[in-house]
Amino acid sequence: MREVPTSCNHRKHHRKSGRDIGVSLRDPSGVISDPLKAEASLARTLGIIMGGGAGKRLYPLTKDRSKPAVPLGGKYRLVDIPISNCLNAGIRGIYVLTQFNSASLHQHISRTYKFDIFSAGSFVEILAAQQTPTGAGWYQGTADAVRQNLRYFLERPWDYFLILSGDQLYQMDFRELMAAHLASEAELTIATIPVARREAEGFGIMQTDAQRRITRFVEKPTDDAVLGGLRIPEPLLGELGLPQNGEFYQASMGIYLFNRSALERCLDNNFEDFGKNVIPAAIESTQVGAHVFQGYWEDIGTIRSFFEANLALADIEPPFSFYRPKATVYSRPRFLPASKINGATVKRAVVSDGCIITNASLDRCLVGIRSIIESGAVMQNVVMMGADYYESETACPPGAPPVGIGRNTTIKDAIVDKNARIGERVVISPEGKPQEMDGDNFFVRDGVVIIPKNAVIPDGTWI
Repeated sequence: MREVPTSCNHRKHHRKSGRDIGVSLRDPSGVISDPLKAEASLARTLGIIMGGGAGKRLYPLTKDRSKPAVPLGGKYRLVDIPISNCLNAGIRGIYVLTQFNSASLHQHISRTYKFDIFSAGSFVEILAAQQTPTGAGWYQGTADAVRQNLRYFLERPWDYFLILSGDQLYQMDFRELMAAHLASEAELTIATIPVARREAEGFGIMQTDAQRRITRFVEKPTDDAVLGGLRIPEPLLGELGLPQNGEFYQASMGIYLFNRSALERCLDNNFEDFGKNVIPAAIESTQVGAHVFQGYWEDIGTIRSFFEANLALADIEPPFSFYRPKATVYSRPRFLPASKINGATVKRAVVSDGCIITNASLDRCLVGIRSIIESGAVMQNVVMMGADYYESETACPPGAPPVGIGRNTTIKDAIVDKNARIGERVVISPEGKPQEMDGDNFFVRDGVVIIPKNAVIPDGTWI
């Protein structure tokens, strides 16, 4: 979980304020910008979401699906976050670039994001890796993926291109990003987030001048002397409300807003990746600005980060909220009944649509759609992704338990993927196991037990 480091009481105030996204749009000098100008510019902006990564660090959740298609929050997919941020800001043209394990992602996009015949120019479409007369290879990186599809992006008169990751959890008002871009007259604006010294080594770090123009970029710096020169200067710390003597750095969020001509120029080469290649070169030849984001942001790159981000949704004051006005998170509409709870003990839990929970005990759990949890089950720190279907007694395979959690089963510190069949009197816990291991129909990653999709765990099993 990553939230902007700031004064002691800021975090509590920020979470309780209920502030609508986009109340004020400010340029780098703090002057309120014209919101209508920013909104008009976003109407001429194409959203490009990167969805092609293999997601090896999220395995086995990515065994049969791409990272952006991984379920989130009980009823969503990771890709719903950047798409919703775009739609809420008025961006109506969105491409999702896909490559690995993309079938379920394609299915989700096609079933979820449909516009009527009166919404001219509005679309959310897939651009999958393909062989063409000019190239027969897979995407070699984020920049290569955009370059291979550039001809499609330039077919329409888009003035701006917003490039986003498909596997991050955050809520950003892109009107503020556009306002900063216009006010600074930048050709490329990169969204950054302040991070402390201990986190800086894991990010690409930006150095800016007083006008927030990026003058230097270092990928994952480790040398103390280099880091010393990349610290956020004191005047900017004051503008951001951070301690004047603090040691903070601007980390790239992987969010890039390009002018049309700048994108064409920056990709007129063989560079493969934005962070490693395009951005460092652009700083030398292009007007590159920074938009400092102050809010919750999590890069869902590991099993541990995915696990903690989901469990945090069950907290009394979650750092990421699905309940913010004017910040709707869209997903596939389903016609499911309300969840039914029969005498259960539920503490700090999120229960999605269509669940049946009977005399079970849940403590800090996220329960996905159509989950069935039987009597006597005890679940603590569990992310349960739910099921794709309800099954009748006759549909259950011979000898296999039904989909869901059986009676008197105990599960702790675990992720249960979709359609898992966990029998009665089963015990699942990472206690006594190494941080990383592959077991019989289960995995342990980052100290979290993972029951994979469609797994069958017989009665009485101890994991």
